[in-house]
Amino acid sequence: MQSLDGSGNNQAHPDWGQLNRPYSRVAPVNYADGRSARPTGPNSRFVSNRVFNDVNQNIFSERQETQWSWTWGQFLDHTFGLAQSGTAAVNIPFNPNDPLETFSNTLGFIPFTRDAASPGTGTSTSNPRQQNNTVSSYIDGFSIYSGSSSRLEWLRDGPVDGTLANNAATLMLPGGYLPTRDARGDPSTAPDMAIDGRLRANPNKAMVAGDVRANENIALTATHTLFAREHNRIVAQLPNFYTAEQKFQIARRVVIAEQQYITYHEFLPAMGVNLPAYSGYNSNVNVTLSNEFATVGYRAHSQIHGEIEVETERARYTAAQLDAFAAQGIKVEPGEEPDEVTLAVPLNVAFFNPDLVRQIGEGPIMEAMGKESQYKNDALIDNQLRSVLFQVPKPGNTTCIEPVDPSCFSGVVDLGAIDIDRGRDHGMPNYNDMRRAYGLAPKASFAEVVNGSETFPRDPLLTPGNEINDPNSLDFTALFDINGNAIPLGSDAASTSAVNARRRTGLAARLRAIYGTVDRMDSFVGMMAEPHVSGSEFGELQLAIWTKQFQALRDGDRFFYGNQSVLTDIRNILGIDYRHTLAQVIAANTDIPIGDLNANVFVVGAGVAGAGGGSTIAMASARLPGARGGACIDNLDGKL
Repeated sequence: MQSLDGSGNNQAHPDWGQLNRPYSRVAPVNYADGRSARPTGPNSRFVSNRVFNDVNQNIFSERQETQWSWTWGQFLDHTFGLAQSGTAAVNIPFNPNDPLETFSNTLGFIPFTRDAASPGTGTSTSNPRQQNNTVSSYIDGFSIYSGSSSRLEWLRDGPVDGTLANNAATLMLPGGYLPTRDARGDPSTAPDMAIDGRLRANPNKAMVAGDVRANENIALTATHTLFAREHNRIVAQLPNFYTAEQKFQIARRVVIAEQQYITYHEFLPAMGVNLPAYSGYNSNVNVTLSNEFATVGYRAHSQIHGEIEVETERARYTAAQLDAFAAQGIKVEPGEEPDEVTLAVPLNVAFFNPDLVRQIGEGPIMEAMGKESQYKNDALIDNQLRSVLFQVPKPGNTTCIEPVDPSCFSGVVDLGAIDIDRGRDHGMPNYNDMRRAYGLAPKASFAEVVNGSETFPRDPLLTPGNEINDPNSLDFTALFDINGNAIPLGSDAASTSAVNARRRTGLAARLRAIYGTVDRMDSFVGMMAEPHVSGSEFGELQLAIWTKQFQALRDGDRFFYGNQSVLTDIRNILGIDYRHTLAQVIAANTDIPIGDLNANVFVVGAGVAGAGGGSTIAMASARLPGARGGACIDNLDGKL
C-alpha cells in the first residue's frame, strides 16, 4: 500500500521523497558566508517595480494556454512542495519615495519571514543551511488525502476516534463541497488550514482538504473539490463485497493515477515540456524535490490572470445572488446569449473566499478556467499578486480592484519581490551559476539573456542618465496579437488580445541598470527574462529545471501509473480506468456536459471533448459476477 507521507516508495532508500526531509540540491549553495547568511542584492521591491511591473497591461500566452495551466500547476505544487515556515522576520523595506512606486503601504515594509532551517543544518560551510519540504515529493494525491492518518480520518466520512478502521470509504463532502472547519462541530479540533484575506474575518468557514493551502483562490478550492468528488464517484462504482477500507484504497489508487496521467499526458505537453519516453521505474532516481525547482523554477506567477471570467446560465442565480456578487466587487454583465450571465471575478475577490465556490457553483468555475488564455509566462506579474496579494480593499471600495487602483488599498504584498527574496533565503545560485548547474552555458551580457539592447534609447520622455528611475521607462509603445498584427494602444483589443509588446525601454537595459553584471542577477529574475524556447511556455533555464524534475518525479516513483499492474487489474476486473482527460473528470463530477468543454482544457479551442469515441468516463462494474468477489479482492488486495 502506498504510504501517505511518501516513505517507503523507494524500498532501498525509504526516506527519499518523504515529507519533513530536506529538499535536494542541484547546485552548490549561495549564502553570503557559505553557511546560512542571505546573499545581498538590490531591494526586491525596487527590482519588481522596474521588471515585473505591467502597469495594468495584459499580455497573454502566445500559445493560448488556458487558466487551467496555472491552476493545475498550483494544484500540483500543493501536492509535492511546501517549505517549513520559520519565525525569523527579514521584512522587505518599502520606499514610498521610489519614483516608480504607485502604492501606499501604511505598514512601511513588505512582510517576509525566512523559512526554517532543517534541524542541524547551517552550522558550517560543510553543513550549510537547508530547508525541509513538509509535503511528500511524489505526485500522490497529497492535496486530496493529506500526509497523515489523523488529517485523513477527519476528512473521511465516519467518526474521528483515532482509527481509520471504522471510517467510510468516502471523503466528507456536505452538499457536494469540501467541509468547513466547523463541519464536525468544534472547529478547534479541525485540521489546520492557511487563513488570509477575507477569510480572516470568519476563519471557521475555511474549507478543509489534504493540503493547508486549499482556500488560496476559488479555482484551486474548486479543483480540490473536483477530485474529492471524483474519489467518491469511484467509490460508488465499487461492489459491496469490498470493505470500506478496500474501496477507499482502490479509489485513492485510481485518483492518484488520474492526477499523474493528466499531468504527463495533458499539462506538461501543453506547457511545451517533452520528456523522453517512459522506460520503467528506476530505483536509482531520487524523487526528492530539488530546492532549485521548488524555490525558483516552479514559480510561474506571471501566468496568473487578474480575473476569472465565468459565463453561465442566468437561471443559476437569483437577482439577490447577482446583487451580492456585485457587492463583493464581481462585475455582473450580460453573457453572449440572452439567457446567459458573465461574472468577472477579480483575483482579489477570489483569494481566500471559499464560500464563493458554492455560490457560483463548481461546474461554472471549472468550465471558466478552460475558456480564456492565461497570461504569458514572462517577466510581468499582475498587480493582484505583485502589489495587493491577499489584501482586503479599504471599506466601501469594491469597484476599483480590477485593474487594481492603488487608492483602494493601504498595504502592499508583492509576490514577485517575495519570489526574489525567497531565492536569497534558500541560498539559490545566481542566474549564470543556475544555468551551469542545469548544463546550460552562462550568458555574457544582459543583451544575450533577453535578446535585446542593453542601451537605453534616446527619448525626449526619458531623463538622460536616470532612465531606470523614470516612470515613463515602463510605457508600452506597441502591442501585437497572436498573428503578429499591431494592436492600437488603448483599444479594447489591447486588453484582450496582446501576446507581445514593446516598451519605451528594453528589459536588457533595465536589468543592466539594476544589477550591473549578469553574474549578480537573481536566478528567478533572469529565468523569467529569457525568451521562450520554440514550442514551449518557458525560456531555456526554466524548461531545463522542469524537465529534470518532472522526469525524476516520473521515473523514480514506484507507484507511477506506468509501473502499476494493479491499475490494469482494476480496469479488467472492475471496469474502472484511470486514463481520463481533465475534461472527462470535470464532466463526470459537475453539471457541465462533456460537449461544452475543450478536449484538452489546457489549450483554448483544442477541439470539443464530446467529439469522437472515448469522450466520457465509462464504468463496467455492472458486469462483475458477485460469486467472484473473493477472487477480485485477492487480485487487488496488497497491490495498492
